[in-house]
Amino acid sequence: MQKIGIFFGTETGTTRLIAKKIFKLLGEDVADKPLNVNRITADELLQYDALILGTPSYGVGEIPGLSAGCLERNWEEFLAQFGSPDLAGKRIAMFGLGAQERYAERFASSLLALYKVFANLGAEMIGDWPTDGYVFEHSASVVDGRFVGLVIDQRTQGMQTAERLETWVAQVKPQLLERLQAAA
Repeated sequence: MQKIGIFFGTETGTTRLIAKKIFKLLGEDVADKPLNVNRITADELLQYDALILGTPSYGVGEIPGLSAGCLERNWEEFLAQFGSPDLAGKRIAMFGLGAQERYAERFASSLLALYKVFANLGAEMIGDWPTDGYVFEHSASVVDGRFVGLVIDQRTQGMQTAERLETWVAQVKPQLLERLQAAA
C-alpha cells in the first residue's frame, strides 16, 4: 500500500519537530518520513495521494518564503516550481504553527494562504480544527468558526501539543488511509 506523505516548510526547526511527532504517531508502516520542501521536487510531492503538509507562520498571512522574511527556501519557493498541477484525487490535511500572544492579530494566518493554494488546485482538504483553547484577536485561518487545519502554538501552549497532535492524528489518519485504499 502507498504511504502518507508528510512535507513541511520550516524556519526555526519547530515545524520539522511537529512533522516528526506526527510521523511517529502515524507509524512508519503508513507514513513516509517527513521531508522539508526545500529539499524536494514537485514530482516527489505529487507521487502521494494522501498528504500532510505543515507550515510556519511569517508575515501577515503570507506563504512562508524568502519574500516573507524567511532565511531559507520555504513554501513560496517550492510553489514557484510546483506549477499548477491538477490535484483532484488527492486528500490533504494541514497543520500550521503560530504564536497567539505575540501575533494575536494574525495568529497562524499563513496556514490559510497555503491551504488555498492546494484547495484551488483541486485537492480534497480535511483536518479542520476547533478554535477552543486558543486566545487571539484574529486568524485568517479560521473559516466557519474552525481553523482550516491543526494549529500548534509551541511557544505559549507547548504543554498542549502532544494531546492536540494525538487527537488530530486520530481524526485525519482514517480519512487519509481511506484515500490510499481507494487509490490502490
